[in-house]
Amino acid sequence: MLSKYDCLRANKATAAWGVETRVPFLDKEFLDFAMGFDPEEKLCSGDKIEKYVLRKAFEGYIPDDILWRQKEQFSDGVGYGWIDYLKKYVEGAVTDEMMTNAKSKFPTQTPSSKEEYYYRQIFDGYFTCPTAALTVPVGPTIACSTPTAFRWSKEFAKMADSFR
Repeated sequence: MLSKYDCLRANKATAAWGVETRVPFLDKEFLDFAMGFDPEEKLCSGDKIEKYVLRKAFEGYIPDDILWRQKEQFSDGVGYGWIDYLKKYVEGAVTDEMMTNAKSKFPTQTPSSKEEYYYRQIFDGYFTCPTAALTVPVGPTIACSTPTAFRWSKEFAKMADSFR
């Protein structure tokens, strides 16, 4: 899934500005090393923070306020203020009437939320080939996951990024 979502998005977003992204924790030697750890050491049970072993390894190299801060989803790293602003903006930019008529405007991969509708308008402005819409995911998502993720966990269904 990383190759289709987070890593692909990071690659495209940085390449658009002439920057090359590296994903060091997907290095085969690192993965072999990490897979050798006792699984209990990798769990964040009780009062142990997630990725404790990795954070501990970087003590002294990264400031504590960064090293021990709450982990965020890839998409939330920009801060909640920006995300909240986008949600408010989209709520005003896409009317209820537009959503009612979404199926006729976008018969393929019909947006199911105002946020999806707004971004779909932008997408269709650049990609005018009728089949381009087939590449657009629709439905609830958590940080670019797929609907399959919602079948894995009932908790995911309560946290969908899309809003109505």
